[in-house]
Amino acid sequence: MLALRRPRSRLSAVETTTPTARKTALNAVHRQMGAKMVDFNGWDMPVEYPASMGCGIINEHMAVRTGVGIFDVSHMGDIRLAGPQALAAVQHISMNDASRLAIGQAQYSALLYPQGTFVDDVIVHRLGEDEYLLVINAGTREKDFTWVRDNTREFDCAVENLSDDFTQIAIQGPKAVDLLQKMTDVDLSTVKFYWVTRGNIVLSNKSMRRYLGNTLIARTGYTAEDGFEIYVPSDEPTSAWVWNRILEVGKEFGVVPCGLGARNTLRLEGKLPLYGHEISDTINVWEAGLDRFCKMEKPEFIGRAALEKAKAKGVKRTLVGLEMVERGIARDGYKVLDNSGLEIGYVTSGSPAPFLKKNIALAYVPPEVVDVGTALKVEIRGQGVAAQVVSTPFYKRPKKT
Repeated sequence: MLALRRPRSRLSAVETTTPTARKTALNAVHRQMGAKMVDFNGWDMPVEYPASMGCGIINEHMAVRTGVGIFDVSHMGDIRLAGPQALAAVQHISMNDASRLAIGQAQYSALLYPQGTFVDDVIVHRLGEDEYLLVINAGTREKDFTWVRDNTREFDCAVENLSDDFTQIAIQGPKAVDLLQKMTDVDLSTVKFYWVTRGNIVLSNKSMRRYLGNTLIARTGYTAEDGFEIYVPSDEPTSAWVWNRILEVGKEFGVVPCGLGARNTLRLEGKLPLYGHEISDTINVWEAGLDRFCKMEKPEFIGRAALEKAKAKGVKRTLVGLEMVERGIARDGYKVLDNSGLEIGYVTSGSPAPFLKKNIALAYVPPEVVDVGTALKVEIRGQGVAAQVVSTPFYKRPKKT
């Protein structure tokens, strides 16, 4: 069995790929709070907050699973397409079927190269009759905008990069709805998961009361929990006021600020892909197991023809979940071995899972070894450590009773 070749260039979950870090409007707030800062895909971002505040990666992770946590996700990008042919443009550049979206609805999708590999994964929001917003990843902002602009020139629609126009704050966890409801006049019970609305965010303290009108409120997130992402003006005073008021209002719910460390472990438990790890320009949709979001019945989209050919040939690698049987943590890039010690794949993401209290990983392996229960090994410090294939996602949000 041949070893699967690792992608030639993969981004670390907490390391930068560019020398000069950019800052969100909340950067000073994070530093004042004592957050540990790291360079993430060119952005100076908090990886965790001090243990003295009841934080740290494990506590932040558990707060989101059991209560509520907030994240600064302003490093994410936003691209607006608007005009008579906005839908046609979105359909051409993305693999999901945006024609199914009602106004106010969102969907997970991806932008693909002609060879069927990933430019990026995105969330497509339909904001109006002929208006769509694509939320893109931080490390691929400029590349994505250039790609979208260049591939929609034939359509009658405007393409705008709004990435620096908003401070985006994610409020995540089972108590997120209770917290945010205290700060908005929108009836959040009417907003379903993966829907978006607009409304007032109410900010008040002892001396002042302020309304942020027409605020975009999306019931989306990257934690495998219920939650919201709000888009507020990106000036530093407004951004800081909103962040601090969320923490103040959320005290009764035990809210904690959360950094990239918890964001990564949360998304891993939920098997949510990260660009440069589970998806990249060398990995196609079938390999990544994202075919349920790829609507091949659409008459045309970039990458469709290549995907048809790739499906006919069959995949040579598949993304699976691994659970460590023996003591050890499977880290990004570690080799996956069969029981004879032969290298057959590689780990894309791996870490301890705080809520599950297990060491888990995602890995690309040949299709012959994807059955749940298959015994494999991960090479850790030169030794093969026992692991097994398990069903994914590792964590599923409990259904409301």
